[in-house]
Amino acid sequence: MPSREDFERNRWIAPIAHRVLSPELWRFTRRSVPRGVALGLFAGFIVPVGQIFLAAFLALPARANVSIAALVTFVTNPFTLPFWVVVANRLGRFFLHVDPTGVASAVGSGMDDSAWDTLIWFAQSAGFAAVGFVVLAIVASALGYVLSGLIWRSWIGRKHRARRVRHAQARAEREARAHEAVAASAASFEAAA
Repeated sequence: MPSREDFERNRWIAPIAHRVLSPELWRFTRRSVPRGVALGLFAGFIVPVGQIFLAAFLALPARANVSIAALVTFVTNPFTLPFWVVVANRLGRFFLHVDPTGVASAVGSGMDDSAWDTLIWFAQSAGFAAVGFVVLAIVASALGYVLSGLIWRSWIGRKHRARRVRHAQARAEREARAHEAVAASAASFEAAA
């Protein structure tokens, strides 16, 4: 595993090393984690290839957690991509309300059959899927930001409550020991008198 110094000396990373290696980009904070989730989901849905690099690049100016942003892009991986393409295609059809054959017939009245079929196929599949992926990217990133913020807040709240309970128990034990010590010293004082 390369060290921080190796990254700083790398000739490709050296020009941006001060940004990439900034500690705030690698910490898990209440602000950086939801930003990382949102950017990772956005990059995962908007670009089918190279989404990890896009998420990491977007995380730099947004001060988002780079590792979370890169990890969340795996929501669209080679195994889940066919599912997401179908979902995006249906979302695109829903939002556009366009009959692809009508568009193709209006545009390509002088085309031969193979070009016509290609245009119809593109209008039916790629155009709708592209619009659907944009909608998925926006909606998923917004939901991811809100949900990860709520989950983060809940998790930290549980940790704080558990810490308060531990501190209260420790305080009660200290007070009980102090009370026992005072009672024991009072008893020994009375026995001596």
